[in-house]
Amino acid sequence: MTRVAAVDCGTNSIRLLVADCDPETGELVDLDRRMTIVRLGQGVDRTGRLAPEALERTFAACREYAAVIKERGAERLRFVATSASRDAENRDEFVRGVLDILGVEPEVITGDQEAEFSFTGATRELAGSDHLARPYLVVDIGGGSTEFVVGDDHVRAARSVDVGCVRMTERHLVRDGVVSDPPTVAQIAAMRADIEAALDLAEETVPLREARTLVGLAGSVTTVSAIAQELPEYDSEAIHHSRVSHDRVREITEWLLRSTHAERAAVPSMHPGRVDVIGAGALVLLTIMERIGAEEVVVSEHDILDGIAWSLA
Repeated sequence: MTRVAAVDCGTNSIRLLVADCDPETGELVDLDRRMTIVRLGQGVDRTGRLAPEALERTFAACREYAAVIKERGAERLRFVATSASRDAENRDEFVRGVLDILGVEPEVITGDQEAEFSFTGATRELAGSDHLARPYLVVDIGGGSTEFVVGDDHVRAARSVDVGCVRMTERHLVRDGVVSDPPTVAQIAAMRADIEAALDLAEETVPLREARTLVGLAGSVTTVSAIAQELPEYDSEAIHHSRVSHDRVREITEWLLRSTHAERAAVPSMHPGRVDVIGAGALVLLTIMERIGAEEVVVSEHDILDGIAWSLA
């Protein structure tokens, strides 16, 4: 067993996984898995820069994670940064801060690399599953981007597009610095048109409609699953490999888009950091399901973070 630490820093959240990996058996044993909403991508779509307060929230989480990594005795560490830090003019400031705190330089990976990690993390444990038809379409709906990967045992095609729950919320649902509560019909239509255009772009290189099983990753998808199951609190075990039908995703998305901030915040499984962006994330998922004719989505709690961990093993 090799003890590794993987950090995934996205547009909305930063996550840590410390795990023991056994490449020979394919076993990945979690020792510590945690997530912090830092909204690193706050305003990036509009300004092109990482905001000072967003950087400080992220660095605070890094300091917490550094203590955990040291306590757990991880032998190897890899820090991967995704959409927001790819887009920012001042990403050097972000890189220096992470290096000072964790002792490693964050790898600002490409969308294609992000897709590879997501696919590995989501499908490695599905390899022996006979009841899920292949090829898989793995969809990782992040804060700033969404990754589409089609593959069997290995990636056949992948594409990252700039559509995510934070980016769509900030682009379409914010007026004068305030999120519409709830959004208007026109705002929802504009957001859907943006998502449809991104799917057109993804389909230029990824055969989305050839997929037999849709696997959904990240917080927007897992939160939809938690709502569908009416969980009294967020429960990773209940969410992992759950299945949510197209009709149920549509019902939940429609409710999220017509609900108020207070109504969404009252959902017991809802993370406070997702309250304002979950409607956009759910709409991305629903639009994908409609595009490919998926009757259900298989929800995975294992994603890019697990793929990063495997890359260290």
